[in-house]
Parts: sequence; structure tokens; C-alpha cells
Amino acid sequence: MRTIDIHAHLVPQAVWQAAAAGTDWYGYRHEPGEGLGSFIGDGKRTGFTSPKVRFTTDERLKDMDAQGVDVQVLSIHTPFFGYHLDAAQGRRLAREVNDEIAGIARQWPQRFAGLATLPVQDVKVAIDELERAVTVLGLKGAELDTVVNGENWDEPKFLPLFKAAEAMGAVLFFHPQPQHNFMMQRTTRYGLFNSLGVIVEDAIVVAVLILGGILDACPGLKVCVAHGGGPACFAMGRFDRGWQRTPAERRSIPQPPSSYQRRLYYDTVVGSEKALRFLLDEVGADRVVLGSDWPFVPWHPSPVSWVQGLRSLTEDEKERVLWRNLESLLKL
Repeated sequence: MRTIDIHAHLVPQAVWQAAAAGTDWYGYRHEPGEGLGSFIGDGKRTGFTSPKVRFTTDERLKDMDAQGVDVQVLSIHTPFFGYHLDAAQGRRLAREVNDEIAGIARQWPQRFAGLATLPVQDVKVAIDELERAVTVLGLKGAELDTVVNGENWDEPKFLPLFKAAEAMGAVLFFHPQPQHNFMMQRTTRYGLFNSLGVIVEDAIVVAVLILGGILDACPGLKVCVAHGGGPACFAMGRFDRGWQRTPAERRSIPQPPSSYQRRLYYDTVVGSEKALRFLLDEVGADRVVLGSDWPFVPWHPSPVSWVQGLRSLTEDEKERVLWRNLESLLKL
């Protein structure tokens, strides 16, 4: 059975080269410390403990083979999005990263596909880079944060980006910041910024895409949300109740929010079999795709083996999740 993983991160080689030289990379500065140390950028610190973030492509391929993953869809590790930079710097960062990802996919076309990063702090520049990434570099779409410098994706200024992605057939993969999200304002204890903050951010972006009318404005838009969309599908009944209680003339969308949840795709990084079974029952097996969050989730032995061993999934569901859905979505 073929396996395709939509959720596989990459820390650009230029980042490590800058760290070795003691120089900055677009304002990101390396500080030695526990594990592989940390990077400081935009006043935020991101630590690394997994040695896999420094893997060469050959080492990555060996790890994929060990995990039974045939294809990884590469995307930048989210702390390096660089949305805080000015537009010119953001474009240079994105072009450098996208060229690296595209180069890997060209060299190993049977093993890798790629998602671009975009300088969304300037929507026009982001659209230009998405077009270059898709039409020139052959990338499949783009990875996006769940928030842009404090602004949500339902701001009118972002709609042209969604329309451009829809027209290109580009897939948009939403992934929040694991170490820097709204939970940091509440508490830094217990690791809740990762275990809880991340998935709440996922749910917020699902809600914003639906209630903000983006899926109505762009009916052909292809969107996948990391971590199973967090608790969004679990909360659809509450979303529907809020919509029903809103006077018809003030509703932002014409149909109940739950009627839109099958318009999105969701990955399998949900934490438990019960959660995955619930997600499949809510959105259908044709809307769930394999994700690993490589290399940050310590699967035992692998995300593929985990799915294959789940007794509550039928063989057809496993095939759809492990490869059929992504083969179709990404046109691999």
C-alpha cells in the first residue's frame, strides 16, 4: 500500500549554515544550548531537541523508509515563516525556501512533493510568489500560519490570495505555531502551548474559514488543516447553534457551519484512535489524510504502522487515508 504524508517539516539548510557561521538568517539568530540549541527571531525563541531537524535529504529518506512513508510533502517549520519581516525581506526568504524545497522534489520526484511558504504580510507579493511556486517550481500549494501578525484570515484583504489559490488549484495547508500561540498569554506551564494551544488555533482557523464566508466565496478552494482541525468538528454543534440563533439578515453564511466541514481536509495527527474515528465519522474517510508532523512527533514505530494497526478503521478507510486522498488532492 502506497503512503503519502502531507505533514513533514523542513528547516532550510541555509538556517544551519548561518548558525555554523555565527550569522543571522533573515534576522533569525542561533543560540547554542540544550539539544541543538534555539533560534531567536521576532523576539521569540524556538528550541530544537530532535536531531532529525538537521538531517540531510539522504538521512531523511532513510528515516522515511524506516517509517514506511513513500512520499513526504515538505513544508517549512512554522517558526521560520517570517511574516514579521518587511515585504522585500519576506519575499527573499520565501523564494530561498521554496527553491530549496522544489530542488529536493525535482531530484527525488518519486519521494517528495512540496508546499511553498508565502510572504503574506503583503498579499500581492504573496500571490506572485504562489504563482511562481506552483507554475514555475511545481510545488503543490502553500503552508500558512493560522494567524498573520495578529490578523485572522477572514480580513477582506486576504480574499484575493484565496481566489488566486483556487484558480491555480493550489492546496493551502494551515499549521499554527507550536511554541508561540495565544496560549502563551494564559500560561507557559505544563506544555499547554503545544498540547492545547496548537489545536485550539487549528479550530479557530476552521471556524474563520467557514464563518468568514471564504468557502462560499471560493467554492473550489482546496484546504487542509493540521492536527485533525483540532476540536473544530467536535464543536460544530455549538457553531450551528450560534448560527441558528443569529437573525437571518445578520448571518455571515447561508448554511449552518457543519454543512461546510466536509469542504476541508484534515490530517491524522490527532493523538488517539478514538479522536481519529470521530473525525472520520464526522467528515468522511475521503476528507482525512495521513500526517506525521515529521520530525516532531515521536511515533512508535511510525504514523503508517499506527494507522494500519487501528481496528476501528476498515481497509478501505486505511487506503483512503494513507494515500488515495492525497494522490487525488495533490495530483501526484
